[in-house]
Amino acid sequence: MEYIVKRIMEPDYGCEERSDDYIPLDKVILKDENGQEIEMDISDKELYQKDINEGDWVYFDINNVIFKE
Repeated sequence: MEYIVKRIMEPDYGCEERSDDYIPLDKVILKDENGQEIEMDISDKELYQKDINEGDWVYFDINNVIFKE
């Protein structure tokens, strides 16, 4: 199933320190072809590496890894 990326919300940590092994996750709001919305936490690094932005069409493989259409 394909999804359109409706919104990407990056976390705001303020002045809190994070551990060295922390992986920042963005909350991603997706809308499927039937109009249903879902939320997923996806690594910020993965979104940047795959150049996934709001308005892009994406899909997930069998291992729940996101890919840009």
